[in-house]
Amino acid sequence: MAQKIHRESLKKAKRIVVKAGSKVLVESSGRPDKQQLKQLVDELAALRNGGGEVAFVSSGAVGAGLDALGMKTRPKAMPDLQMAAAVGQIRLMSVYDELFSQNKCRIGQVLLTHDALKHRERHLNARNTLLNLIEHGIVPIINENDTISTEEIKFGDNDVLAALVAILIDADALVLLSTTDGLRDAGNERVSYIEEVDDEILALVSDKQDKLSTGGMASKLKSAQIAAQNGIPVVIANGRKTGALTRIFEGEDEGTLLFPKEGNISKRKRWIAFFNRVEGHVVVDDGAAEAMIKGKSLLPVGIKAVEGSFKVGAMVDVQSREGEHIARGLVEYSSDEIEILKGQKTAGKAGEVIHHDNMVIL
Repeated sequence: MAQKIHRESLKKAKRIVVKAGSKVLVESSGRPDKQQLKQLVDELAALRNGGGEVAFVSSGAVGAGLDALGMKTRPKAMPDLQMAAAVGQIRLMSVYDELFSQNKCRIGQVLLTHDALKHRERHLNARNTLLNLIEHGIVPIINENDTISTEEIKFGDNDVLAALVAILIDADALVLLSTTDGLRDAGNERVSYIEEVDDEILALVSDKQDKLSTGGMASKLKSAQIAAQNGIPVVIANGRKTGALTRIFEGEDEGTLLFPKEGNISKRKRWIAFFNRVEGHVVVDDGAAEAMIKGKSLLPVGIKAVEGSFKVGAMVDVQSREGEHIARGLVEYSSDEIEILKGQKTAGKAGEVIHHDNMVIL
Protein backbone atom coordinates (compact mmCIF):
# COMPACT_ATOMS: atom_id res chain seq x y z
CA MET A 1 0.00 0.00 0.00
CA ALA A 2 2.80 2.41 0.92
CA GLN A 3 4.48 1.82 -2.42
CA LYS A 4 1.27 2.54 -4.33
CA ILE A 5 0.79 5.80 -2.41
CA HIS A 6 4.40 6.82 -3.07
CA ARG A 7 4.07 5.97 -6.76
CA GLU A 8 0.88 8.02 -6.97
CA SER A 9 2.65 10.97 -5.33
CA LEU A 10 4.99 11.21 -8.33
CA LYS A 11 2.02 12.48 -10.36
CA LYS A 12 2.30 15.70 -8.35
CA ALA A 13 6.03 16.18 -8.97
CA LYS A 14 6.55 19.49 -10.76
CA ARG A 15 10.30 20.12 -10.68
CA ILE A 16 12.05 17.08 -12.09
CA VAL A 17 15.70 16.19 -12.66
CA VAL A 18 16.37 13.43 -15.21
CA LYS A 19 19.81 11.93 -15.77
CA ALA A 20 20.71 9.73 -18.72
CA GLY A 21 23.94 7.75 -18.87
CA SER A 22 26.19 7.33 -21.88
CA LYS A 23 24.88 3.86 -22.76
CA VAL A 24 21.35 5.27 -22.92
CA LEU A 25 22.34 8.04 -25.32
CA VAL A 26 25.00 6.75 -27.69
CA GLU A 27 25.68 3.82 -29.96
CA SER A 28 28.42 1.32 -29.12
CA SER A 29 30.86 3.43 -31.19
CA GLY A 30 30.11 6.47 -29.04
CA ARG A 31 28.18 8.26 -31.80
CA PRO A 32 24.98 9.91 -30.47
CA ASP A 33 22.03 7.58 -31.12
CA LYS A 34 19.70 10.05 -32.79
CA GLN A 35 16.63 7.81 -32.69
CA GLN A 36 17.11 7.11 -28.99
CA LEU A 37 17.79 10.78 -28.25
CA LYS A 38 14.61 11.79 -30.06
CA GLN A 39 12.54 9.34 -28.03
CA LEU A 40 13.95 10.69 -24.77
CA VAL A 41 13.75 14.36 -25.76
CA ASP A 42 10.11 13.91 -26.84
CA GLU A 43 9.25 12.61 -23.36
CA LEU A 44 11.21 15.35 -21.58
CA ALA A 45 9.55 18.00 -23.75
CA ALA A 46 6.12 16.51 -23.05
CA LEU A 47 6.74 16.88 -19.31
CA ARG A 48 7.96 20.46 -19.83
CA ASN A 49 5.10 21.43 -22.17
CA GLY A 50 2.64 19.84 -19.76
CA GLY A 51 3.58 22.37 -17.09
CA GLY A 52 6.53 20.63 -15.50
CA GLU A 53 9.95 22.10 -14.73
CA VAL A 54 12.65 19.88 -16.20
CA ALA A 55 16.42 19.81 -15.75
CA PHE A 56 18.33 17.23 -17.76
CA VAL A 57 21.73 15.84 -16.71
CA SER A 58 23.31 14.32 -19.80
CA SER A 59 26.32 12.08 -20.17
CA GLY A 60 27.68 11.14 -23.58
CA ALA A 61 30.05 13.98 -24.41
CA VAL A 62 33.22 11.93 -24.03
CA GLY A 63 31.72 9.03 -25.99
CA ALA A 64 30.64 11.33 -28.80
CA GLY A 65 34.12 12.86 -28.86
CA LEU A 66 35.82 9.46 -29.01
CA ASP A 67 33.75 8.60 -32.08
CA ALA A 68 34.53 11.91 -33.76
CA LEU A 69 38.23 11.48 -33.08
CA GLY A 70 38.28 7.85 -34.23
CA MET A 71 39.29 6.55 -30.78
CA LYS A 72 37.97 3.02 -30.16
CA THR A 73 38.32 2.87 -26.36
CA ARG A 74 38.07 5.34 -23.51
CA PRO A 75 41.59 6.74 -22.89
CA LYS A 76 43.05 6.83 -19.40
CA ALA A 77 45.08 10.03 -19.80
CA MET A 78 43.22 13.10 -18.53
CA PRO A 79 44.27 15.39 -21.44
CA ASP A 80 42.82 12.87 -23.92
CA LEU A 81 39.55 12.67 -21.99
CA GLN A 82 39.37 16.46 -21.86
CA MET A 83 39.99 16.65 -25.61
CA ALA A 84 37.25 14.10 -26.31
CA ALA A 85 34.83 15.99 -24.07
CA ALA A 86 35.54 19.29 -25.82
CA VAL A 87 34.83 17.78 -29.23
CA GLY A 88 31.90 15.64 -28.13
CA GLN A 89 30.07 18.31 -26.14
CA ILE A 90 29.49 20.37 -29.31
CA ARG A 91 28.20 17.32 -31.17
CA LEU A 92 25.82 16.36 -28.38
CA MET A 93 24.42 19.85 -27.80
CA SER A 94 23.78 20.43 -31.50
CA VAL A 95 21.64 17.29 -31.55
CA TYR A 96 19.76 18.36 -28.41
CA ASP A 97 19.16 21.85 -29.79
CA GLU A 98 17.63 20.40 -32.95
CA LEU A 99 15.44 17.85 -31.14
CA PHE A 100 14.16 20.17 -28.40
CA SER A 101 13.44 22.87 -30.99
CA GLN A 102 11.20 20.41 -32.82
CA ASN A 103 9.19 20.24 -29.58
CA LYS A 104 9.12 24.05 -29.22
CA CYS A 105 11.44 23.93 -26.21
CA ARG A 106 14.49 26.09 -25.60
CA ILE A 107 17.60 24.69 -23.95
CA GLY A 108 20.59 26.11 -22.10
CA GLN A 109 23.91 24.43 -21.41
CA VAL A 110 25.30 24.41 -17.85
CA LEU A 111 28.72 22.85 -17.18
CA LEU A 112 29.63 22.29 -13.54
CA THR A 113 32.57 21.11 -11.47
CA HIS A 114 32.53 19.80 -7.92
CA ASP A 115 35.00 22.52 -7.03
CA ALA A 116 32.44 25.18 -8.03
CA LEU A 117 29.63 23.71 -5.95
CA LYS A 118 31.64 23.36 -2.75
CA HIS A 119 32.32 27.12 -2.58
CA ARG A 120 29.25 28.70 -1.02
CA GLU A 121 29.08 31.78 -3.28
CA ARG A 122 29.55 29.84 -6.53
CA HIS A 123 27.17 27.18 -5.20
CA LEU A 124 24.45 29.82 -4.82
CA ASN A 125 25.29 31.32 -8.22
CA ALA A 126 24.86 27.91 -9.86
CA ARG A 127 21.53 27.45 -8.09
CA ASN A 128 20.30 30.89 -9.17
CA THR A 129 21.33 30.29 -12.78
CA LEU A 130 19.51 26.96 -12.96
CA LEU A 131 16.38 28.30 -11.29
CA ASN A 132 16.32 31.33 -13.58
CA LEU A 133 16.56 29.12 -16.66
CA ILE A 134 13.71 26.96 -15.35
CA GLU A 135 11.61 30.01 -14.45
CA HIS A 136 11.88 31.21 -18.05
CA GLY A 137 10.78 27.87 -19.46
CA ILE A 138 14.27 26.87 -20.59
CA VAL A 139 15.43 23.28 -20.09
CA PRO A 140 18.95 23.27 -18.55
CA ILE A 141 21.14 20.53 -20.01
CA ILE A 142 23.78 19.88 -17.40
CA ASN A 143 27.05 18.02 -17.56
CA GLU A 144 30.30 17.94 -15.69
CA ASN A 145 32.82 20.33 -17.22
CA ASP A 146 35.09 17.50 -18.36
CA THR A 147 37.23 19.85 -20.44
CA ILE A 148 38.77 21.37 -17.30
CA SER A 149 38.04 18.78 -14.60
CA THR A 150 40.85 16.89 -12.91
CA GLU A 151 40.60 13.88 -10.60
CA GLU A 152 40.76 16.17 -7.58
CA ILE A 153 37.64 18.14 -8.58
CA LYS A 154 35.55 15.58 -10.49
CA PHE A 155 32.18 14.41 -9.21
CA GLY A 156 33.15 10.85 -10.09
CA ASP A 157 30.22 10.23 -12.43
CA ASN A 158 27.03 11.94 -13.51
CA ASP A 159 24.84 9.96 -11.09
CA VAL A 160 26.40 11.92 -8.24
CA LEU A 161 26.11 15.14 -10.24
CA ALA A 162 22.40 14.47 -10.86
CA ALA A 163 21.74 13.90 -7.15
CA LEU A 164 23.54 17.13 -6.24
CA VAL A 165 21.65 19.09 -8.92
CA ALA A 166 18.36 17.72 -7.57
CA ILE A 167 19.32 18.92 -4.10
CA LEU A 168 20.62 22.23 -5.44
CA ILE A 169 17.30 23.19 -7.10
CA ASP A 170 14.93 21.57 -4.55
CA ALA A 171 13.61 19.04 -7.07
CA ASP A 172 10.42 17.10 -6.42
CA ALA A 173 11.82 13.95 -8.04
CA LEU A 174 14.97 12.52 -9.60
CA VAL A 175 15.04 9.88 -12.34
CA LEU A 176 18.27 8.03 -13.11
CA LEU A 177 18.01 6.37 -16.52
CA SER A 178 20.06 3.29 -17.30
CA THR A 179 19.85 0.41 -19.78
CA THR A 180 18.10 -1.86 -17.26
CA ASP A 181 14.65 -1.37 -15.78
CA GLY A 182 15.92 -0.89 -12.24
CA LEU A 183 17.61 -3.00 -9.58
CA ARG A 184 17.43 -6.79 -9.96
CA ASP A 185 17.21 -9.24 -7.06
CA ALA A 186 19.03 -12.58 -6.73
CA GLY A 187 16.39 -14.21 -8.95
CA ASN A 188 16.88 -11.52 -11.63
CA GLU A 189 13.45 -10.05 -10.89
CA ARG A 190 13.00 -6.28 -10.88
CA VAL A 191 12.95 -4.74 -7.40
CA SER A 192 10.05 -2.31 -7.54
CA TYR A 193 10.59 -0.49 -4.25
CA ILE A 194 13.36 -0.09 -1.67
CA GLU A 195 13.28 1.81 1.61
CA GLU A 196 17.00 2.49 1.91
CA VAL A 197 20.31 1.60 0.33
CA ASP A 198 22.09 -0.71 2.75
CA ASP A 199 24.69 -3.47 2.43
CA GLU A 200 21.99 -6.02 1.63
CA ILE A 201 20.77 -3.94 -1.32
CA LEU A 202 24.29 -3.19 -2.57
CA ALA A 203 25.10 -6.92 -2.42
CA LEU A 204 22.61 -7.44 -5.27
CA VAL A 205 24.74 -5.35 -7.61
CA SER A 206 27.35 -6.74 -9.97
CA ASP A 207 28.63 -3.89 -12.14
CA LYS A 208 31.02 -4.33 -15.03
CA GLN A 209 33.23 -1.54 -16.34
CA ASP A 210 32.17 -0.25 -19.75
CA LYS A 211 34.42 1.36 -22.35
CA LEU A 212 32.17 4.42 -22.68
CA SER A 213 30.67 4.94 -19.22
CA THR A 214 31.95 5.28 -15.67
CA GLY A 215 28.82 4.73 -13.58
CA GLY A 216 26.82 1.60 -12.77
CA MET A 217 23.97 0.36 -10.57
CA ALA A 218 26.02 0.74 -7.38
CA SER A 219 26.72 4.36 -8.31
CA LYS A 220 23.03 4.96 -9.02
CA LEU A 221 21.95 3.45 -5.71
CA LYS A 222 24.45 5.48 -3.70
CA SER A 223 23.47 8.66 -5.55
CA ALA A 224 19.79 7.85 -5.03
CA GLN A 225 20.46 7.56 -1.31
CA ILE A 226 22.05 11.04 -1.26
CA ALA A 227 18.94 12.53 -2.89
CA ALA A 228 16.57 10.56 -0.66
CA GLN A 229 18.38 11.79 2.45
CA ASN A 230 17.36 15.26 1.28
CA GLY A 231 13.69 14.39 0.86
CA ILE A 232 13.77 13.68 -2.90
CA PRO A 233 12.18 10.48 -4.28
CA VAL A 234 14.30 8.68 -6.87
CA VAL A 235 13.42 6.22 -9.63
CA ILE A 236 16.03 4.13 -11.44
CA ALA A 237 14.59 3.05 -14.79
CA ASN A 238 15.38 1.92 -18.32
CA GLY A 239 16.02 4.96 -20.52
CA ARG A 240 15.86 2.87 -23.69
CA LYS A 241 12.34 1.69 -22.93
CA THR A 242 9.80 3.77 -24.84
CA GLY A 243 7.47 5.68 -22.53
CA ALA A 244 9.27 4.73 -19.29
CA LEU A 245 9.68 8.34 -18.21
CA THR A 246 6.06 9.15 -18.98
CA ARG A 247 4.79 6.13 -17.02
CA ILE A 248 6.86 7.09 -13.97
CA PHE A 249 5.07 10.42 -13.69
CA GLU A 250 1.71 8.81 -14.34
CA GLY A 251 2.26 6.91 -11.09
CA GLU A 252 2.79 3.52 -12.71
CA ASP A 253 5.07 0.75 -11.41
CA GLU A 254 8.11 1.49 -13.54
CA GLY A 255 11.73 0.97 -12.49
CA THR A 256 12.94 0.88 -8.89
CA LEU A 257 11.62 3.56 -6.52
CA LEU A 258 13.51 4.81 -3.47
CA PHE A 259 11.20 7.03 -1.45
CA PRO A 260 12.64 9.33 1.25
CA LYS A 261 11.88 8.94 4.90
CA GLU A 262 10.44 11.86 6.81
CA GLY A 263 12.76 14.60 7.96
CA ASN A 264 14.87 17.18 6.21
CA ILE A 265 17.84 19.45 6.79
CA SER A 266 18.49 23.11 6.06
CA LYS A 267 20.00 24.26 2.76
CA ARG A 268 23.20 25.29 4.52
CA LYS A 269 23.60 21.86 6.11
CA ARG A 270 22.85 20.21 2.77
CA TRP A 271 25.75 22.19 1.35
CA ILE A 272 27.98 21.11 4.25
CA ALA A 273 27.09 17.44 4.04
CA PHE A 274 26.85 16.76 0.33
CA PHE A 275 28.69 19.45 -1.67
CA ASN A 276 32.04 19.31 0.12
CA ARG A 277 34.67 16.61 -0.28
CA VAL A 278 35.80 14.80 2.85
CA GLU A 279 39.47 15.58 3.49
CA GLY A 280 40.03 13.54 6.64
CA HIS A 281 38.53 11.75 9.64
CA VAL A 282 38.39 12.15 13.39
CA VAL A 283 37.60 9.24 15.68
CA VAL A 284 35.61 10.03 18.83
CA ASP A 285 34.63 8.21 22.01
CA ASP A 286 31.09 7.16 22.91
CA GLY A 287 30.47 10.21 25.09
CA ALA A 288 31.33 12.63 22.27
CA ALA A 289 29.19 10.67 19.82
CA GLU A 290 26.19 10.80 22.16
CA ALA A 291 26.65 14.54 22.79
CA MET A 292 26.82 15.29 19.06
CA ILE A 293 23.66 13.33 18.35
CA LYS A 294 21.94 15.44 21.01
CA GLY A 295 23.00 18.64 19.21
CA LYS A 296 26.26 19.49 20.95
CA SER A 297 29.49 20.63 19.30
CA LEU A 298 32.52 18.36 19.06
CA LEU A 299 35.15 19.21 21.68
CA PRO A 300 38.80 18.06 21.76
CA VAL A 301 38.27 15.98 24.91
CA GLY A 302 36.17 13.44 23.00
CA ILE A 303 38.60 12.95 20.12
CA LYS A 304 40.68 9.77 20.14
CA ALA A 305 42.46 9.95 16.77
CA VAL A 306 42.96 12.08 13.66
CA GLU A 307 43.38 10.66 10.16
CA GLY A 308 44.48 12.64 7.10
CA SER A 309 46.05 16.04 6.61
CA PHE A 310 43.69 19.02 6.34
CA LYS A 311 43.45 22.75 6.98
CA VAL A 312 41.02 24.94 8.94
CA GLY A 313 37.57 24.87 7.30
CA ALA A 314 38.02 21.42 5.75
CA MET A 315 35.20 18.89 5.65
CA VAL A 316 35.86 15.85 7.84
CA ASP A 317 33.99 12.69 8.75
CA VAL A 318 33.43 11.97 12.43
CA GLN A 319 33.55 8.25 13.21
CA SER A 320 33.17 6.03 16.24
CA ARG A 321 35.98 3.75 17.35
CA GLU A 322 34.13 0.92 15.57
CA GLY A 323 34.27 2.87 12.28
CA GLU A 324 30.61 3.93 12.24
CA HIS A 325 29.96 7.27 10.49
CA ILE A 326 28.37 9.62 13.03
CA ALA A 327 28.58 13.09 11.53
CA ARG A 328 30.25 15.33 8.98
CA GLY A 329 31.34 18.90 9.53
CA LEU A 330 33.69 21.82 8.92
CA VAL A 331 36.62 21.96 11.35
CA GLU A 332 37.81 24.99 13.30
CA TYR A 333 41.37 23.63 13.53
CA SER A 334 43.88 21.97 11.20
CA SER A 335 44.72 18.28 11.53
CA ASP A 336 48.05 19.15 13.18
CA GLU A 337 46.30 21.37 15.76
CA ILE A 338 43.64 18.73 16.50
CA GLU A 339 46.41 16.15 16.98
CA ILE A 340 47.81 18.37 19.76
CA LEU A 341 44.41 19.24 21.27
CA LYS A 342 42.80 15.77 21.22
CA GLY A 343 41.80 14.43 24.62
CA GLN A 344 42.23 17.81 26.31
CA LYS A 345 39.50 19.60 28.25
CA THR A 346 38.76 23.12 27.00
CA ALA A 347 36.28 25.79 27.98
CA GLY A 348 34.09 27.97 25.77
CA LYS A 349 33.66 28.31 22.04
CA ALA A 350 37.41 28.53 21.43
CA GLY A 351 37.65 24.81 22.17
CA GLU A 352 35.11 23.58 19.63
CA VAL A 353 36.64 21.45 16.91
CA ILE A 354 33.35 21.36 14.96
CA HIS A 355 30.56 23.73 15.95
CA HIS A 356 27.10 22.15 15.84
CA ASP A 357 25.97 24.79 13.30
CA ASN A 358 28.63 23.45 10.92
CA MET A 359 27.81 19.78 11.50
CA VAL A 360 25.36 17.29 10.01
CA ILE A 361 24.48 14.13 11.92
CA LEU A 362 24.53 11.12 9.59
